[in-house]
Amino acid sequence: MVYIERSIVIQGPIQEVYELAKDMERYPEFMPDVESVKVIERESHRTVTEWETSVDGTPILWTEEDRFYDEKFVIEYQLIEGDLDKFEGEWRFVEREGGTQVTLTVDYDFGIPELTNLIGPTLQQKVGENSEMMLEGMKRRIEGT
Repeated sequence: MVYIERSIVIQGPIQEVYELAKDMERYPEFMPDVESVKVIERESHRTVTEWETSVDGTPILWTEEDRFYDEKFVIEYQLIEGDLDKFEGEWRFVEREGGTQVTLTVDYDFGIPELTNLIGPTLQQKVGENSEMMLEGMKRRIEGT
């Protein structure tokens, strides 16, 4: 099991940053590694989304459940199906002077110890880089840079 956490401060109001994160279908517009996000179920505080991403040219596909806690500015996600045994985490949004601190966590497990030993460190680096890319994409979108 591997846990990754990345944070960034975005110069924008917490509600605007949070709403952008909730609008996952727009991620491909400003996150280069996200090919598509399709909402297949939508309720007031929950969605089920299908993801297609690319890491170094390798496609990665999965379906996740996303839960929105608007009063706490938190989004939790959890794997429904995909190639990993475990893939879950959360987005947390906290007001800071002059902006919003966004923290993205990813907790995943291959479920195959031999594979983890073989490519685990490389994948851990790529997941960290991908998390940073997602945060930077949100920052550019909100700040207009």
